[in-house]
Amino acid sequence: MVNFDILRSGSKNISFKLGGMIFLSVIVMAIFAPLIAPYSYDEMHISDILKPPSSKYLLGTDQYGRDIFSRIVYGSRIALKVGILVVIIETVIGISLGLLAGYYGGKVDRIISFITDVFWAMPPLVLALAVVTLLGPGLTNVMIAIAVVSWAQFTRVVRAKTQSLKNMPFVEAGRAIGESDISIMLRYILPNTMGAIIVLSTLALPSAILSTTAMGFLGLGAQPPTPDWGVMLSEGISYIGTAPWISIFPGLAIVYTVLGFNLLGEGLRDILDPRLKV
Repeated sequence: MVNFDILRSGSKNISFKLGGMIFLSVIVMAIFAPLIAPYSYDEMHISDILKPPSSKYLLGTDQYGRDIFSRIVYGSRIALKVGILVVIIETVIGISLGLLAGYYGGKVDRIISFITDVFWAMPPLVLALAVVTLLGPGLTNVMIAIAVVSWAQFTRVVRAKTQSLKNMPFVEAGRAIGESDISIMLRYILPNTMGAIIVLSTLALPSAILSTTAMGFLGLGAQPPTPDWGVMLSEGISYIGTAPWISIFPGLAIVYTVLGFNLLGEGLRDILDPRLKV
């Protein structure tokens, strides 16, 4: 069933509408990248190195003669892939631990809460840097590292909601008819936490993209010639005085995407769970 109250609230929520439009534009750009981009992301034009924006190259070319606009368009695929996969991994980890801690309490809760507090107290990017140093550079390793150190917020929220739900009458009814603990957590408790999980997932997307971009900028994430926006920023630093468009436009793409996801997340928070404080 469609919740028309939510749809009506969303239609009046400026953040939700604006964020949704930006989100859809990034999705469309990623899906139709071969049709939107005039060139391949690694196609070199040796005679057109460091060309400023023009009708031929909308956002100019880089030091290898590659079209900046085409690379940004293809880079949107990497941004979405990273954001979605990282959020899926950290959501699964966070939900699993949050359900166990909130439902069983006692020693299980104390152990999981201690581990969660340790991860919560440390900057995720610093921890991710340490993990990538151990695993080695590469986009896959960066995604794993960011997801492994960023699940704490999901655990805390799911734990709190599970504690408030586990003694509700409908949960007690499930126990009375012989439902197992796993069944009760998945069938009775988890569905009632989905509003908060959706909001947190949407707000976690821009953080994942920013962290991966930072890793790429440092040379630990995606490797050239992959059109990662962080890699493009890093490559353009040496030419910031002579060809600033190499760094400016990937930076604007990052700002545009992250802003859109943040607006969408804030709009969803106001609609689905206005009391949630992230």
